[in-house]
Amino acid sequence: MAVSNGLASAEDEESPAVLEEPLLQYQQQRQQEESMRLRRSQSNTSSQVAIVGSNLCPIESLDYEIIENDFFKKDWRSRGKTQIFQYILIRWIFCFLIGVIVGLLGFFNNLAVENIAGIKFVVTSNMMLARKYTVAFLVFASSNFGLTLFASLITAFIAPEAAGSGIPEVKAYLNGVDAPAIFSLRTLIIKIVGSICAVSSSLNIGKAGPMVHTGAIVATIIGQGGSDKFRLTWKWLRVFNNDQDRRDLVTCGSAAGIAAAFRAPVGGLLFALEELASWWRSALLWRAFFTTAVVAIVLRALIDVCLRGECGLFGKGGLIMFDVTSANISYQLRDVPPVLLLGVIGGIVGSFYNLLLDKILRIYNMINEKGIAYKIILACSISIFTSCLLFGLPWLAYCRPCPSDTSEPCPTIGRSGNYKKFQCQPGHYNDLASLFFNTNDDAIKNLFSKNTDSEFHLASMFIFFVTCYFLSIFSYGIVAPAGLFVPVIVTGAAYGRFVGMLVGSNSNLNHGLFAVLGSASLLGGTMRTTVSLCVIILELTNNLLLLPLSMLVLLISKTVADAFNGNIYDLIVTSKGFPYLESYAEPYMRQLTVGDVVTGPLRIFHGIEKVSNIVHILKTTRHNGFPVVDEPPLSVSPVLSGLILRAHLITLLKMKIFLQTPALVGSDASTRFSADDFSKGLGHGDKIEDVDLSEEEMEMFIDLHPFTNTSPYTVVETMLLAKAFILFRQVGLRHLLVIPKTSDRVPVVGILTRHDFMPEHILNLYPHLLTSRWKRLIFQFPQSHKLI
Repeated sequence: MAVSNGLASAEDEESPAVLEEPLLQYQQQRQQEESMRLRRSQSNTSSQVAIVGSNLCPIESLDYEIIENDFFKKDWRSRGKTQIFQYILIRWIFCFLIGVIVGLLGFFNNLAVENIAGIKFVVTSNMMLARKYTVAFLVFASSNFGLTLFASLITAFIAPEAAGSGIPEVKAYLNGVDAPAIFSLRTLIIKIVGSICAVSSSLNIGKAGPMVHTGAIVATIIGQGGSDKFRLTWKWLRVFNNDQDRRDLVTCGSAAGIAAAFRAPVGGLLFALEELASWWRSALLWRAFFTTAVVAIVLRALIDVCLRGECGLFGKGGLIMFDVTSANISYQLRDVPPVLLLGVIGGIVGSFYNLLLDKILRIYNMINEKGIAYKIILACSISIFTSCLLFGLPWLAYCRPCPSDTSEPCPTIGRSGNYKKFQCQPGHYNDLASLFFNTNDDAIKNLFSKNTDSEFHLASMFIFFVTCYFLSIFSYGIVAPAGLFVPVIVTGAAYGRFVGMLVGSNSNLNHGLFAVLGSASLLGGTMRTTVSLCVIILELTNNLLLLPLSMLVLLISKTVADAFNGNIYDLIVTSKGFPYLESYAEPYMRQLTVGDVVTGPLRIFHGIEKVSNIVHILKTTRHNGFPVVDEPPLSVSPVLSGLILRAHLITLLKMKIFLQTPALVGSDASTRFSADDFSKGLGHGDKIEDVDLSEEEMEMFIDLHPFTNTSPYTVVETMLLAKAFILFRQVGLRHLLVIPKTSDRVPVVGILTRHDFMPEHILNLYPHLLTSRWKRLIFQFPQSHKLI
């Protein structure tokens, strides 16, 4: 595509689509050039917008490429040892600050959820104890409704970008896709407050995903030390005002978010590496590890305060590790088949979970498009439905007599516990209420607990598993901050316990271990990460002896699920419309050359350009990069001088450094500008509509040479598309210039952006590739109709 790079112009001229066979075989030169000319006259119709949170927004690509113009060279060559030392030092200081702040926010999040939900459960339990069941339900349902309503209102009206988990947005950003307001201070505040309210409202959602987004926002705001918006304009901080450094900070922040959610520093680091980051190197690994270590230290210090009873109703869930196993775990060969079965079924159930969630999210998107009122009604309806299930289903369970050898009070009255009294007579407990009438963290603790094989009934466990399975699907996608991690863990734990009950005495493993392995299998079946999930589970349970079984379950469940569909976050990224580039090239890309997919029309600037021409092109297109070509008398023949960005052109127009005649500016530009004038802050910068020019200024000229990237990445038009894709993806480019094979033509024939590598664009040009034998083997679930 010729310079679409993120926001293609809706005003580009269109020509009839002409589909040609891939030009891999020898053809005559005239026919080849004619077919390429016709194809380049098409516009790239791939989507330039995406659903960010719950809002439809325009998206752009990020510039990870170093812009090597005269100002960049001057700025870096003038740096001394002191400035280099400051640059290295400030990176570590920023990582330390990210760890401290995210650790504090993670603790505050858990503390608020445990206390708000704790008060709700205490009041409701007191009503139940007084046998005021109707009043108890009204208190329970109304408090849940109020919390959900507040969370959805502030999200819908103040920061729609805060809806959902935020992991798809962070993953897309780290892949090179930017969207407005995803890392703003407003989004951060709503993400924190909304997540606390939504999780406290007993919706089957988690806080781990929002914590990842929170960590990424904190990292971005800290990295804006050189931004005038926050009045931090120290010169030696401005070097961080670029996409590459912000990408590294966001990676550290997202790792810190998982570390804060589960008190799993190594697991958080590996999750960022395995699931989120598209680019990774050893130096970034070391800084991210330092960040998560700081989070762990902060949480450890704060937990010591809670252990002294100074945190109100803060329970043993959340940040406290789950003590799920005895000191010694022994398993034999006969225990392996049930574990294998657990992994296989977990993979199938997990892939079906992803399928249903993808369909539900598409339905929710159609509802949300109708307006804010529909978003609020949907969220409140889910809250009422959830409250009715959580309060009504425990009445189906039988009251069970309290065990005589229990280590905690039975029945439990109040905040939390394994033995909820609910409607039972003294000396009895309701096992289903012990799971439903708790926060998800406490439900996980109950399911993971050791020496409780006889605590739950088989029917109760099945009811809890089915309810959590579908509630987590229907609860995600409402206009409120909501995560998937914790609901999948609690659903998997119920599934694992259920399997453990069926196996019974045929295995040496207790039901708590089956719950842990069930969580691992469902996590592997939905999220498809293995190493990070294995470590997170080990850090949650604090038992290294679970490692072999956890590895086995995760490997099997991921392998089985991969045969049906992709991981849950990839499906959400696709459904939201983010142009995400995978780490591999699709097989059909090996049948095409770069010249087969490049489209037009191409907009080119001369080395010395008239102001009116620049303004006209910027107003009539939305391209963000333009080739600069020198022609006689500046050169003997047309020569590609480089690439200039839209943001730099707008800066030049606003500063009005114009020439009366078309002449080279020479070294004068170095004294009138600095590298800071062309550093790009977070956001989308100035717009061409904001530039006010007189008629006299429109007739003047600008010398673009000092501001042009003189060494952009280029590929010849005959290169295989797969090879160009790998270059584009691995380097992290926004623009890839396509040059002709012969020197007797225009020095540049087009520009490739990430949208030109998207399957939608390629298969629109070559529909016959849909039936190509070069496609991935994957099984499909039977579908009666397609949901749009």
